[in-house]
Amino acid sequence: MENQTIFSYFLLMEFSKDRHLQLLHFFLFFILYLATTATNLFIISAVAFDHRLHNPMYFFLVNLAVQDLGIVSVIIPKSMINSLMDTTRISYFGCFAQVLIFVCFEASDLSLLTVMAYDRYVAICHPLHYGMVMNWKACTKIVILVWVTSVLYAVLHTSGTFSTSFCSNVVNQFFCEIPQLLKLSCSGFSLIEAGVIFVSITATLGCFIFIFVSYTLIFKTVLKIPSVKTRQKSFSTCLPHLIVFSMFLVPACLAYLKPSSNTSIYLDFALTALYSLLPPLFNPIIYSIRNKKIKSVLSKLCRF
Repeated sequence: MENQTIFSYFLLMEFSKDRHLQLLHFFLFFILYLATTATNLFIISAVAFDHRLHNPMYFFLVNLAVQDLGIVSVIIPKSMINSLMDTTRISYFGCFAQVLIFVCFEASDLSLLTVMAYDRYVAICHPLHYGMVMNWKACTKIVILVWVTSVLYAVLHTSGTFSTSFCSNVVNQFFCEIPQLLKLSCSGFSLIEAGVIFVSITATLGCFIFIFVSYTLIFKTVLKIPSVKTRQKSFSTCLPHLIVFSMFLVPACLAYLKPSSNTSIYLDFALTALYSLLPPLFNPIIYSIRNKKIKSVLSKLCRF
C-alpha cells in the first residue's frame, strides 16, 4: 500500500502555466458564469412578476433555475479566482464543502426533472384531475421532499468520499469532483461510499425508468388527440424537458461510470463540463425558445 498522508489542501487542474492563457480561462469562465446567471435570473423574474406563470410547471422551473445557479456558483468562481491568482489550491474544508453543495444541487436537479415528467404526465394524460393532484400544497411538499432528500444524499455521499485515505492531493479536474477524488484513494471505496454509489446507481436508473414510462404514456395519449394544434402544443411542453434531461443525464453517467484508469484528462474535463456547465446555461434557453408566455414576459422585462 502507498504511503498515506493527511492533506490540508488539494491541487486542482491547471489549465496552463502561461499567464495569458490563465487570464483567457478567467475571462471565458467569467462570460459563461455571467450568461448562466443572467438566463436563470430572467426565468425566475419572469415567473415571479407574471401571474399567468403561477402554476406548478413554472414553479418547478423556478426551482430548477435556482438549482442551476447553485451548481455554477459553487464551482466556477473558485476556478476563476485560481486562474486570476495563479494558483491551483483549494483547502480540504473548501473541497469538502464544494463536493457537498455540488452533489446536493445535482441530486435535486435529477429529482426535480423526474417530478416535472410526472407533472407533464398528469397534465396530458389526466387533465381533469390535474388541479386536484398537482395543487399548490402537493407541489410545495414535493419540492421540500426533493431538497431534504438531496441534502441527506449529499451528506452521505460526501462523507463516504472523504472517509477514504488519500495517497495524493492532485485532483485532475477544475473542481473537486467525486470520481477524481476516488482515484486518489489508497484503499479503494469505503463501505459507506460503496453503499452510497449502489444507491446512486439504483436511484438514477429508477428516475430514468420512471421518466421513460411517463413519456411513453404521454406520447400514446398525445397521438390519440385529433387536433393537430393541440398535439403540437402538448409536444411543445414535453420536448424541452426531454432535451434538458438527456443533456444532463448522458454526460453525467459517462463521467461517473467510465473506467477510472487510462482515461484522458481532456476527456474527463469535456464530460464534466457537459453535465456541470452546459445544462445550467441552456436549460432556461431551451425552456424559453418554444414557450410564448415566457418570451412575452421576458420581452416586457427587457423594455424596462
